[in-house]
Amino acid sequence: MPEPVPPVVSIVMPCYNAAAHLPQSVGSVQAQTLADWELIAVDDGSSDGTLAWLQAQTDARIHVYAQPNRGVSAARNAGLAGARGHYLAFLDADDTWAPGFLQKMLAALDARPDAVLAYCGWQRTGLADDRAQPFVPPDYENADKAEVLFSGCRWPIHAAMAKRKVVLAAGGFDATLTNAEDYALWLRVATTAPIVRVPEVLAFYHFHGGAQASSNRGRAALHHLQAQQRYLAEHPDFVAELGSRKARRLMLGELLDRGYACYWQDDLAAARQIFRVVMKHGHGTLADWRRMLPAWLPESWHRRLLGLRRQSRT
Repeated sequence: MPEPVPPVVSIVMPCYNAAAHLPQSVGSVQAQTLADWELIAVDDGSSDGTLAWLQAQTDARIHVYAQPNRGVSAARNAGLAGARGHYLAFLDADDTWAPGFLQKMLAALDARPDAVLAYCGWQRTGLADDRAQPFVPPDYENADKAEVLFSGCRWPIHAAMAKRKVVLAAGGFDATLTNAEDYALWLRVATTAPIVRVPEVLAFYHFHGGAQASSNRGRAALHHLQAQQRYLAEHPDFVAELGSRKARRLMLGELLDRGYACYWQDDLAAARQIFRVVMKHGHGTLADWRRMLPAWLPESWHRRLLGLRRQSRT
């Protein structure tokens, strides 16, 4: 009996206690204008009705795997192991795509046979501030690509499509990272060959009241630093080209920026965690250190100090 023809695209979806979101996320896959796909949904030890909902689906293109809870990276790697498509896309169980996502991303890659990855614009929903504005990233395929990609994650995981063989060659996802695991993978993939931009908003990140990995901003910032450190250790040629001083500035400057973002948005616990790491590395100006030093005080003292400073300005 002949082997079944593999789909063009394999979609990997890690699922953990996502029963409330699956109809919307899986529905956005089934609404794609490109129908030649398989969806590999990996239940990562859910305690709600996630697995039952997935197993009840009758669409033959949906394949369900179940494992004990091991985290999002391990779940994605389990999905990778079962993927058969020439291309890979990743969609978390609480996010969605526009109907033309697969078709437009595939067309962009087909038009550039030497490209290993396509990326598009995205929008955050469920927010009431400027972060909810749609965003189309610039074209990163230029002489500064490696440096720009190293300095920060340039697209969310569901705003990209990549060649499966390249993702596998890069080793998949680092299961020791619970944040920045997608950044670590894209950095290893996108610096090896050309990438291509699709200048449309096709991916949607949904904020909701449940637990989301992005909510722990201190951990996210430190895992981002960890991913950068590992990349430098694995790519000495990149360090030589960039220069160790500039590499340090890119890493710790990004970390300090994240610390300030937490600080100004009153996420003091995360800011303190980040500031202490920045100071341990001896980074920052005198003005930065004046703001960071109270992070070594007990948090209640730090908050009291900030309150006194605010009162003195009024």
